[in-house]
Amino acid sequence: MPRHASLSTRGPAAIGPYSHAVWSGSELFCSGQTPIDPSTGQLIDGDLAAQTQRVFDNIQAVLEDSGLSMDDVIKCNVYLVDMSDFAAMNAVYGTRFTAPYPARTTVAVAALPLGARVEIECIARKA
Repeated sequence: MPRHASLSTRGPAAIGPYSHAVWSGSELFCSGQTPIDPSTGQLIDGDLAAQTQRVFDNIQAVLEDSGLSMDDVIKCNVYLVDMSDFAAMNAVYGTRFTAPYPARTTVAVAALPLGARVEIECIARKA
């Protein structure tokens, strides 16, 4: 089955050879988003909560440009440079979804692109 890319006009430009998201049947596999401001292409200033908000703004743009919403997300993978940032990320995460919440995995990583402190990828499903 060939890949069907979904490119967002409102999300940040890709910083490598990848698509914002790829459809496989009714599932949309979204590439990880970091806290890049789409208007500048630069990482935003701010604490982990501000970075997480920007990440979710980017994810929401990709989803909406693909005809989906945050309510269609079924799984998230969260990558943190420092696991002590978990509570701050989790507080923002809880404001961007409603119950029943998507499945989630959160892991600590050594580093993220451009010095980001958080990256989140997701899978969404078209009803």
